Amino acid sequence: MQKYSLYSLVRNSFTRHRNWSPAWINHDLKKSYDVIIIGGGGHGLATAYYLAKDHGVTNVAVLERGWLGGGNVARNTVTIRSNYLRQESIPFFIKSVEMYEGLSNELNFNLMHSRRSMIDIIQTYPKLREITRKMYTMDIFGSTYKPISVSEIRRRIPTLAGGGKSSRLPIIAGMVHPEGAVNRHDAVAWGYARAASSLGVEIHQNTKVNSLLQNEDGTIRGVSTVKGDILADRVAVAVSGHTTQLTDTVGLRLPLRSFNLSAFVSEPIKPMIDVVVNCPDLGVYLSQTAKGELVIGGAPDPGQSFRRGTNQLVFERTVGAMLELFPSFKKLKLLRQWGGTVDIAPDASPIISETEIPSLYITAGWWGGYKAIPAGGLTFANLIATNTPHQLTKSFTLDRFETLDYILEPGTTTRV
Repeated sequence: MQKYSLYSLVRNSFTRHRNWSPAWINHDLKKSYDVIIIGGGGHGLATAYYLAKDHGVTNVAVLERGWLGGGNVARNTVTIRSNYLRQESIPFFIKSVEMYEGLSNELNFNLMHSRRSMIDIIQTYPKLREITRKMYTMDIFGSTYKPISVSEIRRRIPTLAGGGKSSRLPIIAGMVHPEGAVNRHDAVAWGYARAASSLGVEIHQNTKVNSLLQNEDGTIRGVSTVKGDILADRVAVAVSGHTTQLTDTVGLRLPLRSFNLSAFVSEPIKPMIDVVVNCPDLGVYLSQTAKGELVIGGAPDPGQSFRRGTNQLVFERTVGAMLELFPSFKKLKLLRQWGGTVDIAPDASPIISETEIPSLYITAGWWGGYKAIPAGGLTFANLIATNTPHQLTKSFTLDRFETLDYILEPGTTTRV
């Protein structure tokens, strides 16, 4: 793998940057592999990288139906945090946040990682009780979540003019999560792809998987794609909101529901918000990019679907909630909007598990999976290589739904 550095940048400038090596190698599809990973998003590529790096499994094919960085990994608000409520969730997300901190150096790829801190704006007393519980639980595991006064909130976010005493929902308190961060979603995908390819992993774009294949004894046999059948000893599904569409092809039913989750981006403006702002009572969160755009997110669509677009009702509610807090933004123009399909389990916690079909593994149920990419890839790779759940994810298996050991995670923005 060609090392990226200031020296290599200067050296290649003398040839007008014509001699850079490709970021990853394009291969011809083989008839069989040790492992097939369906989905070339953040989780799929991270899993491939850690399989090769930590377990020496390099005969791996990552099959992506589109182009790298064009799926759900590009359809999110890139918020990274570990402010969760349950003892099963917090250590996992702490690990993921820690891994993100050093990921640019590890992958030798600039992710433009920016530690901003995240501020939760609280407007109701039930929510205040909930986040107070969260604060005490997080403290046990070493994740920081501190109360701040309303005056301190307004000092840190000067543009926050709404939520006064005479408003519909006055701001009554706040919490700050210093570990909150943002980075570049496409850089995460490309960085993992480049590093995995350098270790021998094959990445195949525009290779849609139509169905899973089984042997006569019920074990996994491989996949059927638009380019033909490909065999594998183990198959891993990392396709975000489309998990059930694939598992249905072998009669495997999963406790997942798919929803469209949309976000919006404004025109660039001068730097005004240097933190991630979250208001769970109103159901809106936002941050400002290095280019000055506001990235705004809210609740998922009310009904299940595999669509990827903007729901007008959700759009109006989200923007209306933002304007309650930031009335000065009312004349901002929106440049674009998008939707991504997420599949949600009944307890709103992820599933990283082998299935009842031997050698078929899934990573799904990610309610905001972008923040979990490094730890998700690390732990999923461990499961595929050893057939044993990682210590961090031993509670996130499918077995919990049979015994009703739910990990009820309310999240920080809205509930399904």
